[in-house]
Amino acid sequence: MLTVPEVHLAPLLPVLIVLAGAVASTVLGFHLPRRALTFINLAMLVLSGISMGYLWNSGEAAFGGALQADNAAILLGLTILLGSAMTLLVSLDTAFRARVSFPEFDAMLMYAVTGTLLIAFSGDLITMLIGLEIMSLSGYVLATMQDSRQAEESGLKYFLLGAAGSAVLIYGIAFVYGATGSLNYAGIAAKTAGLTPGNLGVLVGGALLLLAGFAFKVALAPFHQWTPDVYSGAPTSVSLFLSTVVKVAAFAGMLRVFGGALQNAPGWAPVLQILIAVTLIVGNAASLFQTNFKRMLAYSAVAHTGFLAMTLLGTPGMGGAAMAYYLLVYTLMTAAAFAIVAALQRSEKGMEISDLRGLYYRHPAYAVALAACLASLAGLPPFAGFFGKYLAFQAALQGGYVWLAVLAALASVAALVYYLRPAMLMFMPDRTPAREYAHGERPATTFTVALGVIGVTVLGILPNLWYGWVANPGIWGALAGR
Repeated sequence: MLTVPEVHLAPLLPVLIVLAGAVASTVLGFHLPRRALTFINLAMLVLSGISMGYLWNSGEAAFGGALQADNAAILLGLTILLGSAMTLLVSLDTAFRARVSFPEFDAMLMYAVTGTLLIAFSGDLITMLIGLEIMSLSGYVLATMQDSRQAEESGLKYFLLGAAGSAVLIYGIAFVYGATGSLNYAGIAAKTAGLTPGNLGVLVGGALLLLAGFAFKVALAPFHQWTPDVYSGAPTSVSLFLSTVVKVAAFAGMLRVFGGALQNAPGWAPVLQILIAVTLIVGNAASLFQTNFKRMLAYSAVAHTGFLAMTLLGTPGMGGAAMAYYLLVYTLMTAAAFAIVAALQRSEKGMEISDLRGLYYRHPAYAVALAACLASLAGLPPFAGFFGKYLAFQAALQGGYVWLAVLAALASVAALVYYLRPAMLMFMPDRTPAREYAHGERPATTFTVALGVIGVTVLGILPNLWYGWVANPGIWGALAGR
């Protein structure tokens, strides 16, 4: 007899509020100016965050556990909402110049945020896949929304490689279901022990396919090929969104799957450490040779993917807390850096690194803010990026991956070169004719930059403001319903 699962609206509320913003942008776009829709969507994000605060410690679930509002989902969801709000704020000042100032931009972005929240709140592989596809399809549209050949090319690359990644991911889900007979995270975790040798082989194959599929989404090498072209070809506000919110959601999915459902499954951890090593080498080496600042940030995002993935090698308690802290810090410093690029660039191709020479003498506040962001991305104290990398090293060492921690430390030293080079240029006098930057009032972008810089500074000096909150082992022990 068919059993109808109980439907509780409370755990759905954060997702439904964001979805309401997406629908409102779709319908009201015929009647309201785009800026009015942006303010409505910002209000929706705030209301979604308030509803998450209401759900804290409730542990509520819906649809028979397919969607769960545990504390881990809420922490990751708040980071997603922060990155989404920063994207909307930057778009207020830059959307017109980027030729994306129309209601469809806000609608697609809010649909993408809906998908990201579904991933963070997922309780089984099907819900995670639905969220991942909503996020991905919206992201493809956002990347191509600007009327330019460069944006169309970047969006096409994103779509083709993203579709391949989704196909691999779906194959992995099928294998895991075939091995365990369950799609629920808790059910998979319970059945990974005691499998027959035949089923164990199928499970390992499914885990590796899932790892490859997620590697496409988070840009782990060698599945990162789309990242520099998409980030540099898409409008800068879209690049900001893809490099922060989409990455946070994809890592939330990885944490759910590999830190919960497949935590005790064999095979995937040794492969992941190799992918991390390749990502650290490729991301940092490629960044050294970039001349375009926006493209350098894209390869920097690949390098940080390696550090973030290191947290998956620790126990769920330490690794989950390290990832939650790192993701928030990464969102703040990356969003602020892209916001400065969006404010100063004359076109959506970004700026050459050489164009930053003498920036301090023209826009001193932006120069100081960008220097702080680059120092945090490099992992220099007293900024929060230092503590984030420290936690990633700690998680890898806890898992016994000493050689990987050493490689990551060496990669961090190499990163100083490409982060500090533009930082030093900004404070050098420029003897060439005055360089041209975008002009005009940018209050929303300035607020976004200030939020990012203050965030990485305060969380670097007082890391326990956030880490003390996320380090509760009970939060991450419940990843697979345990």
